[in-house]
Amino acid sequence: MTYATLMVHLELGRSNAGLLQITGDLAQRFHAGVIGVAVCKPMQMLYGDGYVSGALIEQDRDEVARELKAAEDEFRSALGPRAGTLEWRSTVTYGLLTDYLAGEARCADLIITGVASGDMFDSSRAVNTSDLVMRAGRPVLIVPAAASTLKLDRVLIGWKDTREARRAAADALPLLKLAGSVTVVEIASEVDLPAARSHLEDLVGWLKRHGVAAESLAQLSTGDDAAGLYAIAQDLGADIFVAGAYGHSRMREWALGGVTRDFLLSANRCSLVSH
Repeated sequence: MTYATLMVHLELGRSNAGLLQITGDLAQRFHAGVIGVAVCKPMQMLYGDGYVSGALIEQDRDEVARELKAAEDEFRSALGPRAGTLEWRSTVTYGLLTDYLAGEARCADLIITGVASGDMFDSSRAVNTSDLVMRAGRPVLIVPAAASTLKLDRVLIGWKDTREARRAAADALPLLKLAGSVTVVEIASEVDLPAARSHLEDLVGWLKRHGVAAESLAQLSTGDDAAGLYAIAQDLGADIFVAGAYGHSRMREWALGGVTRDFLLSANRCSLVSH
C-alpha cells in the first residue's frame, strides 16, 4: 500500500507555502502525483431592499479569477520539480465547498489540507475541515498553519476499538512504515484497562505483520482524555497524531473518547484522521 496520488487543498487569498512544502516532501517520499484543488463561492446576491450593482458583481468575478490563478501559480511553482505528475482543478460554486472537495477526492489516496485561516462563518472561502473528513471517504492530513516540514520521527496513534480508529490505522500505514517510532495509546477507565491492553496487543501484532514496529501504552483516564492524549504527545515529542473521527451531535464534535474537534484542528502537530 502506498499513496500514489495526493490531493492538496489550497485556501484562496493567502500563502499556502508551508502546506505545499509538506505536500512536496510527501510526493518525493512516495513518488506520488499531486492534484491541486481550490474552490470558492461567488458573491451572494441579497434580495429585498438590498441592491448589488452589476459592476460590483463583475469586480467579484475578477477578484475570484485572480485568486484562483494565484493559487494555481503557487501550486505549480512549489511542486513542479518535486511531484511525479501535477494536475490542477478549481471551481466557483453556489453549493457547499466540501461537496466539491469530497467529490474530487475520488481520485486521491490522501487529502492534505490546512485549517481554514478565515472566518469559519464565511462560507464563500472557508472550508469546514471536520465536514471534509466526514464526507471525503479518504484519509485527511491536517496541517497546522505554522507547519512547514513533516517529520516522521515519532508517530502517535490514538486508539479506541472502533471502526473509525481501525480505518485510520490502515489508512496511515504508508506513513507508519516510514516512521522512526510508533506508539499506540488507549486511555481507559480502570475497569476497562485489561481490555484496552488486549486491544493494543492485537494492534501491535497487526502492525508488526505489516512491517511496522510499534509500542503500546494503556493509560488510566483522569476524566479529560483530550488533555491526557495531549500530555502523552508532548512527552513523546510526537510529530504526527493518527486518529479516527466521528461526529457527535449536530455540531459534529469530533470524538475519540474525549478528544474534541479543537484538539485535532488546533494542535501544533499534523494529524491524520479518517472516518
